[in-house]
Amino acid sequence: MVRNDLFINIPSFFKCPISLDVMKSPVSLCTGVTYDRSSIQTWLDNGNNTCPATMQILPSKDFVPNHTLQRLIQVWAQSSAVPSPVVSSRQVGAWVADIENRRFGALPKILDYASSSDENRRFVASLDGFVPVVAGVLGNAGAGIEILELVVRILDLVMVEKGVKEQIQGLILKSNRDHLSAILLILEKGSSDSKIASARILEAIAIDPESKRSISEREGLLSVLLQLLSSQTDSSSLDSVLSCLIAITVTRQTKTQLVRSGLVQTLAKTLSTSNYPISTTEKSIKLLLTISNCRDGHQAICEDPICVAAVVQRMSMKLSSSAAEDAVTVLWSVCYLNRDSKAQEAVAKSTGLTKILLLMQTNCSANVRRMCCDLVKIFRVNSKSCLASYDTKTTHITPY
Repeated sequence: MVRNDLFINIPSFFKCPISLDVMKSPVSLCTGVTYDRSSIQTWLDNGNNTCPATMQILPSKDFVPNHTLQRLIQVWAQSSAVPSPVVSSRQVGAWVADIENRRFGALPKILDYASSSDENRRFVASLDGFVPVVAGVLGNAGAGIEILELVVRILDLVMVEKGVKEQIQGLILKSNRDHLSAILLILEKGSSDSKIASARILEAIAIDPESKRSISEREGLLSVLLQLLSSQTDSSSLDSVLSCLIAITVTRQTKTQLVRSGLVQTLAKTLSTSNYPISTTEKSIKLLLTISNCRDGHQAICEDPICVAAVVQRMSMKLSSSAAEDAVTVLWSVCYLNRDSKAQEAVAKSTGLTKILLLMQTNCSANVRRMCCDLVKIFRVNSKSCLASYDTKTTHITPY
């Protein structure tokens, strides 16, 4: 890296041991060694089961984001920033023309340019024909997965701009060419970052009932999303898949298919894991609520040995008011509405009544309070009023 004809020294621990480049998304293995996410993901995806730096056999291939190191790199990068070369609007236009003519070497240039600033992102998104040209690559049968990954990362980057999301929806769902196959391929074989981008795109274009149905009915898509949900340990990946599933799970057919494919068991496992952030917990509860109103859904929730208990356990966390309402609604649905004895027993064993009473003392909504009252009635009747049967053995002294 050069500035004013002087070399800038890059701290060695900022470099990925695999790529030797400055890490963009540092993650740590169980060995304690930190790598750039894309590099270590490629290493593991190639079937390796060792730590590249130490060559130790990995007892677990899970990795966790190293946020402290990422902040240090960001601070260093800002203080050592090299002014980006000035790129003219004509040059950007030429890149777009290259992509239209299937010269895909311009895609990484576009991605780097749009990623460098909000102003650049807004500029490329506003270019006439930019979104159709880039999104059109997804329908190109000859494009390799590396090219497709660049496309979804660019689209994910620019879809926050006004009107872009609607353009992408029309191009992917209403075109004569099959764009969803490319996204499905990335979800199956792409890098972690491109899988996140693909899930976010699907969530964003699921705007209306028709689009939600078109996406959910794409053959193989639900099973791939469910596989990702059950295999991912990174919270960013989990959150993107959960958000996507929440967005597209609207029809009874979709809910039934997900339930029969093991969604309830996967969500129960996620809710039972304590090291996920609250956002992952809240989205898991929201998705559980989404499928609880179909017969297969509430039956699977009641029959799973840990699901109901996990929901009760999470009620003690600092959930948002909407997430707390979702959790109570799930319990109300299986315990009060459907009067399932297994679910009632699971709540009772998990000290659910105590948590419900505590929730009623908070500033909860009228709807939550009503459901809590219904649940309290159920458990008090079932226990034949534990307060009435409790003998304190206290001797009462009659005053003179």
